[in-house]
Amino acid sequence: MQIGELSRRTGVSVRMLRRYEALGLLSPARTASGYRSFAADDAATVRRIAVLSEAGLTLSAIRGLLPCARGALVGEAPCPAFRAGVRAKLADIDAKMRALAESRRILSEWA
Repeated sequence: MQIGELSRRTGVSVRMLRRYEALGLLSPARTASGYRSFAADDAATVRRIAVLSEAGLTLSAIRGLLPCARGALVGEAPCPAFRAGVRAKLADIDAKMRALAESRRILSEWA
């Protein structure tokens, strides 16, 4: 499929798909005329990238973890590096939640 179709299927803009390619997150084939040609499983990869990005991981971190995450897309357990990265992100989120709860507590005293 071409990039516009991948964009429609995933809800990710064409511009962002090009960025993913530039960062090595996607590697589409090229047609004889130079058009990108994405495989059906690229849609699942794009969705995984979007989920990880929404969870707060940078595209650079995702690039390092994505090879491990691809196995999880087909029902395999993710590799240890992926799991360690996710645990680190969860710890970061927990710390931010504690800081926000403390900020909320302080502000609520003045409300």
